[in-house]
Order: sequence, then C-alpha cells, then structure tokens
Amino acid sequence: MSDTIPSDPIQPDASGPVLCLASASPRRRDLLASIGVSVEVRPVDVDETPRPAEGAVDYVSRLAREKALAGARLSPLPTLGSDTAVVCDGEILGKPEGAEHAAAMLRRLAGRAHEVLTAVAVSGPAGLRETCVATRVTMREIADAEITAYWASGEPADKAGGYAIQGLAGVFVERIEGSHSAVVGLPLFETAALLRCQGVAVWGGALE
Repeated sequence: MSDTIPSDPIQPDASGPVLCLASASPRRRDLLASIGVSVEVRPVDVDETPRPAEGAVDYVSRLAREKALAGARLSPLPTLGSDTAVVCDGEILGKPEGAEHAAAMLRRLAGRAHEVLTAVAVSGPAGLRETCVATRVTMREIADAEITAYWASGEPADKAGGYAIQGLAGVFVERIEGSHSAVVGLPLFETAALLRCQGVAVWGGALE
C-alpha cells in the first residue's frame, strides 16, 4: 500500500461528510467520528454466505471489497466497506440465530483464545486499497447463568460470535493481543492510513 496522499485532501469540517460508509453499523460510524471523519451512511446489501473452501481471511476481505465497491456506486465520495468475523478452530462464527445458538458459541469461546478478523477496503482516487487485521481474544470461563443473562440483555443478537467486546461482554474478556478497535468494528490505525491514501484527512494530533 502506497502512502502517497492525493493533493487537496478532503478536510473534515461542518460542511458535510467526507467519506461514504457502506455499512449501517453505528459502531463503525462512531469509530470514524472518533478520528475526526464525518460520514454519509449508505448501507449496501451483499451476500455474506461463505464460498466453498473459502478461508476466513479471504472471506472477510472479499466482503469488505464488495461493500466498498457497492457503496461507491451510490456516492461520489471515497467509500469504506468493512467486515468482521470471529474465528474459532478455523470456523467462522456468524451472528447467532437464536438463544441456543448464541449460548453454544459463547460456551465454545469461553476459557480459551479465538481470533477476530476485520477487513477494511476503501475505494477512492487511489483505486481500491484494503487491509485485514487479526486480533487474538482470550475469554475467561463463563457460567451458564451469565450466558443466559447476557442473551436476555439483547446485546449479542446481531453480533458476530455472539458478543460485543465494547459492551457487557467486556467482563468476559481476559485479554486481547492486537487491535481493540478492530474487534469493535474498525482497526483505527490501519483505517486512518487507508483514508490518507485516498485523500481523506483524519485527526492527527495537530491543533489548527
């Protein structure tokens, strides 16, 4: 990935969004806002079914690219697509289909480490640029009563792997090795680099 920044980068200001986010995820929107990037939200509909023999990295990377390219057809702005997968023993754990499925996933993740993969793709003046970040997450043992209470909270219903590290499930996480923001939904360090390549300014610590 080149670090060349196009001239006249799009500056974050009050006049409007500087990036199209091809996702309805409020977590990704909030993470981008935290680095000074205002977005227009353009959710896209892509088939998230894994292909036969498709590895987890290839899977999340393909979905990120497809989302970015689909979103770019809806907006003239540089467009970001992303996908996150929880992977255990090489198997992708998707969103729970119900209480029993969610409980089975948490029991599988409890007391051991698993991997969270987040791919990011940005379409813009520099073409399509992408990255994939892996984070190792270790969970403590989780009692069945905790699993039941967690499902009742409503938090895990739409989360990959059946948990949200930024929410109540943070108490289950013993440690992480890698990017915390990637587990939430976007690896900020890598995302900022991709955005700069596309001429989108991000907050860099300088005071105007």
